[in-house]
Amino acid sequence: MSKTVWVVYQYASTPETGIGGRHYYLGRELAKMGYKVYLISANSHHLLRNKPELIKKYEIEVIDKGFKFVWVKMPDYTEAHSKQRVMNWFLFPWRIQKLAGAIPDKPDAILSSSPSVVAFLGARHLARKFKAKLIFEVRDIWPLTLTEIGGYSPRHPFIRFMQWVEDKAYRDSDAVVSNLKNSIEHMVGRGMQACKFSWIPNGISIDEVSLKSPLSADIKSKLPSGKFTVGYTGTHGVANALNVLVDAAERLRDYPDIVFVLVGGGKEKATLRRRVKERGLSNLIFIDPIPKAQIQSMLSEFDACYIGWLNDDLYRFGIGANKIPDYLYSGKPIIHSYSGACDPVMEAQAGIQIPAEDPEQLAEAVIRLYEMSEEERWSMGENGRKAALELYEYEKLAEQLATILFK
Repeated sequence: MSKTVWVVYQYASTPETGIGGRHYYLGRELAKMGYKVYLISANSHHLLRNKPELIKKYEIEVIDKGFKFVWVKMPDYTEAHSKQRVMNWFLFPWRIQKLAGAIPDKPDAILSSSPSVVAFLGARHLARKFKAKLIFEVRDIWPLTLTEIGGYSPRHPFIRFMQWVEDKAYRDSDAVVSNLKNSIEHMVGRGMQACKFSWIPNGISIDEVSLKSPLSADIKSKLPSGKFTVGYTGTHGVANALNVLVDAAERLRDYPDIVFVLVGGGKEKATLRRRVKERGLSNLIFIDPIPKAQIQSMLSEFDACYIGWLNDDLYRFGIGANKIPDYLYSGKPIIHSYSGACDPVMEAQAGIQIPAEDPEQLAEAVIRLYEMSEEERWSMGENGRKAALELYEYEKLAEQLATILFK
């Protein structure tokens, strides 16, 4: 009889409702291996493009053989900083406790993924009820992220409550998984036994990246022709340090053959557009978000890819951005503006690392790549593609996860 896992992640989605992402692809691969997978998520959160409308408190959507999505009805909100989002952190773990009678297959293992850490309390209740193995997954170290980047006081009552939950999760879980390679240092410092830890990075779905859906004619018309193009795809937020890219573009405005392209959307996009306009930059192009299936087609238009981060001590635990495996698979050299630990780009010898938030060195790195031979850039790109296939393919990552869940 096949074993069953319930994956509890409040912000999960399918490709039709959001981005799909880590849990969708891991769940699909686990199901291919013969396991039964139930991915449990809220039907309303800020990361959904198309929110499922539920009549009942819970609805089960069949994704594939052995893989089902469980939508939990939650109050609607749209903004990431909404008060309703915070209220949902507490409501979600309460509501999932009632899933015991809604899901036909009882779990052998339950994986609870952060954020939010509060959902762990609901997952813990279910694991105890079914005597299932309990796995805690950390993708954002909360509440540390809120205090070190968000500026909240560690003494705030809500922060102290989340800290209590995090510490409890490290103690009570049978295993702990993270996409942050060096996060074990933090976890051991919070009382976790080191032997519980496993690193499973974000990855790529070969089915998706090899599909490489073509760009629309409208998008193609906006891309520069015959230029050396440095591109970025993804969220335009504070943490992505795209203001540094704008500053570097200003330094390179006298290089007519070098152009920057920013693809995506986010809260900082309007500010970035305004800066570009105020400085009269003609070497930086903005393109609206495109479907995930078209990302590899867009990356193929670039000569180099950019990833940037804040110069923040939080990155001492490593990084787990979804775009890194995508960039590596694209076969393009990567400029990584990063001052943290465990740099996957440099480990793969797939590009150039520069300090975070340093536009001068970013501009110099762009010129270095521009002046390289095509063979040198190709060699970097091939190193990245090789790493993507060997280390970041979701089929292999699911095999690692299955060992943690069931053995």
